[in-house]
Amino acid sequence: MSEDTLRRAVAEMVGAFTLTFIGAGAAAASGAVSDPTLIGVAIANGLAIGVMVCALGHISGGHFNPAITFGFLITRKIKPALAGVYWVAQFGGAALAALLVKQLLPRATTEAVKLGVPALGHGVDASSGFLLEAILTFFLVFVVFGAAVDTRGPFNAVAGLAIGLTISIDVLFGGPFTGAAMNPSRAFGPQLVGDHWSNGWVWYAGPVLGATVAACLYAFLYLRKTELKPEPPPPAQAQAAQS
Repeated sequence: MSEDTLRRAVAEMVGAFTLTFIGAGAAAASGAVSDPTLIGVAIANGLAIGVMVCALGHISGGHFNPAITFGFLITRKIKPALAGVYWVAQFGGAALAALLVKQLLPRATTEAVKLGVPALGHGVDASSGFLLEAILTFFLVFVVFGAAVDTRGPFNAVAGLAIGLTISIDVLFGGPFTGAAMNPSRAFGPQLVGDHWSNGWVWYAGPVLGATVAACLYAFLYLRKTELKPEPPPPAQAQAAQS
């Protein structure tokens, strides 16, 4: 593995770790108070990704989500080998985060919310949950392409804010119905550590479908005749270009 690939992998692992650590922790914290608030959980998840995209997006692209990486892969924005490295880093970071949440927080608190595993709400069946996750992920990936990939977008410099806010609004709507994971690694970490796999496929198939549709649609409609934003060059190349 090259030094540049390692740096990107670590960035993706840190971002995915942050989302699961803060997301699962916020779910546990919300369940521990007498007046749990969906708004607090939505803000926590949105800020977690927003700040990590701002901090690390210039290094790895700031995916932090296997579904987003898949969208980049099918639109040829990332090479298959690098996508594989990203997936290992993302799933590994999420699993580590879930393990630490389980070890550091009171057991009664984490067990009350099943370690923050996304779950179907009352009256929501698996097929409805699958489509809801697909739609919510569509919004997220569409914003990612518009804010962080399309170089014509005037808001490219604040992509983290746009992406974070999209996650927050998705959680505000979808949280009570599917957990609004929009991210297979966010589901995988708590599922693996807590051994909670009920309807688990929903949080893999749904986000992948939504990401596929969003990425292909944006690329087909808006990026075919424009120069796409290149992946960040290795540090040595960047320094050479500035000299």
